[in-house]
Amino acid sequence: MKNILLFISLLIFSQLSIKAQTNDSDLVRQAGLNYIEGFYEGDTLKLKNGISSELFKFGYWKGEDGNFGGDQMTYKQAIDYSKGVLENERFVSSAAPKKVEIFDVQEHIAAIKITAWWGIDYALLSRKEGVWKIEQVLWQGPIRTIK
Repeated sequence: MKNILLFISLLIFSQLSIKAQTNDSDLVRQAGLNYIEGFYEGDTLKLKNGISSELFKFGYWKGEDGNFGGDQMTYKQAIDYSKGVLENERFVSSAAPKKVEIFDVQEHIAAIKITAWWGIDYALLSRKEGVWKIEQVLWQGPIRTIK
């Protein structure tokens, strides 16, 4: 009888754990979508819901000369960029890439890949007080096409 109760308890716990992980995956994916849509739509609320105020974003972009350069974007710069999209109505086409791939979700950290019009972002997230937000981003643009 004890073994049956132990087995049932373990089964219930494992199901709750799987459900919690699935929920976390959904929340991580939503943080990634908030990030993309915040930039695409000029929606600073979505962006703030997707990124940490301690954001560290560094990217490599291709200049007109064909060479790559690198630059950092702070939390404030990200918010200001989003505001500029709205103010100047520089919205992104609905056909623009908007993809979030989850690599890993743990209890407090997660890793995702984001595909957007500007290129590819690899993002690390953390969960603080139950909320998932992007902490660090390393990106490169434009998107490379395989021949």
